[in-house]
Amino acid sequence: MTDTDILDQLTIIFREIFMDDSLVATPEMTADDVERWDSLSHIDMILMVEEHFGIRLPTREITTMKNVGDLVRSVTSKAK
Repeated sequence: MTDTDILDQLTIIFREIFMDDSLVATPEMTADDVERWDSLSHIDMILMVEEHFGIRLPTREITTMKNVGDLVRSVTSKAK
């Protein structure tokens, strides 16, 4: 699975979680870029990502993520 594949799948997840069909996930995207991305929707998003990719993201790892690119790298490392 490539980074582009993961970003495409994250775009689908983000559109559902943040209720915005115009969202496109990019490596540089942060919570500040998405109007409905707050602490509660962040938890929902992480849970949906874990379920979708069949992985678990440790809390310590989640709290150090700075942008979607960090999430993509975490998914890539766990989904192997």
